Amino acid sequence: MRNRRLFLARSASALAVVAAPSLLRAQAYPAKPIRYICPWPAGGSTDAVIRALAESAGRALGTTIIVDNKPGAGGTLGAVELANARPDGYVLSQLPHGVFRIPHMQKVSFDVQKDFTWIACLTGYTFGLVVPADSPIKSIKDYVEYAKANPEKLSYGHTGAGTSPHLAMEEFAQRAGIKLMNVPYKGNADNMLGLLGGHVMSASDATGWGPYVESGKFRLLATYGSKRTKRWPNVPTLDELGYQTVSDSPFGVCGPKGMDPAIVRTLHDAFRKTLEDPAVLATFDKFDQTVIYKNTEDYTKFARESYAAEKATIERLGLANKG
Repeated sequence: MRNRRLFLARSASALAVVAAPSLLRAQAYPAKPIRYICPWPAGGSTDAVIRALAESAGRALGTTIIVDNKPGAGGTLGAVELANARPDGYVLSQLPHGVFRIPHMQKVSFDVQKDFTWIACLTGYTFGLVVPADSPIKSIKDYVEYAKANPEKLSYGHTGAGTSPHLAMEEFAQRAGIKLMNVPYKGNADNMLGLLGGHVMSASDATGWGPYVESGKFRLLATYGSKRTKRWPNVPTLDELGYQTVSDSPFGVCGPKGMDPAIVRTLHDAFRKTLEDPAVLATFDKFDQTVIYKNTEDYTKFARESYAAEKATIERLGLANKG
C-alpha cells in the first residue's frame, strides 16, 4: 500500500511539472509591457483611436500597452513585424483592410491567411472626400464634371496604395468614368497637411478631416458608408449618389500566429472590455467611428473572406500584380 501511495504521489508530481509551464504562462501574462503597433503616423485619427484602446486595455490587463507608430507601405509594416514576432503576446498590431488587398497587388513578406492571430475586431472607419473650403468644387457633381473636363489633373491625396481611401476612390472614379491623379501619403496626418498646404486638390481619408470640416477649412463632399453619418447628416454617400462605392474597413487587434489560446483569450477579453469604456467610446465618436465587434473566431472568418473578396475587387479595378 505504501508503495502504491508513493507511486501515485510521484505520478501526480510528474503531471504537475508537465502542466506547469502552460499554466504559469497563462497566469503570469502579462509580466511586462505590451507593444501595440499603429502602422500610421502619430497625430492621425487611427493613432488617437489606438492610443485610447491601448490605455483602456492596459488598465484591464494591469500593465502598460505602448503604442509604437510604424507608418508607411500602405499600413502594412505592422503585418511585416507580426509575421516575424514571437507569439508570446507582447507584440500586437492593428492590421488595416489594406493587408487583404496589397498582397494581390504586389509581393509582400507575409501570408494573411497563415501568419496572424485575429484576436478581436473593435471598430471601423468613416471615410470621406474633402476639398478646401475655397475650392470651386462644391459637390460630387462638380467633382466629376471638373475631372471629365481635366483628365488626370484633379488630384487627391490618400494613405497609400491599396488602402481603403485609395481603393474607394479608384472604384468611384471607374464608376464615374473619370481619371484622377492619386498622391500617396504615409497616413492621415500627412494627407491632411498635403491638402492644407495646397499640394493636392482633394483628399480621400478617414475622419482625421473632421476637425477641419467643423472649423470651416475643408468642405466634405461625400462619405463612403452604407448610410449617412450621424455627425454630417446633410452630406450624401457615394452609394446613394449612384456610384456603388461602400467602405468602412473594420479593424481591431491582432498578434502573430501560434499564440497560446489562454493568452489570446486574456487579450480578447481585455480589448472587448474597452468597448464599455466611456473614454474609448468618446474617441470613436470624435472620429465618427462605430463599434464593430467580432470575437476571435468571427474575426478570423472575416479575414479569410475579405482576402478572397478583395482579390476580385483588385482584378476588377485592373490593379492586380501581373508578375
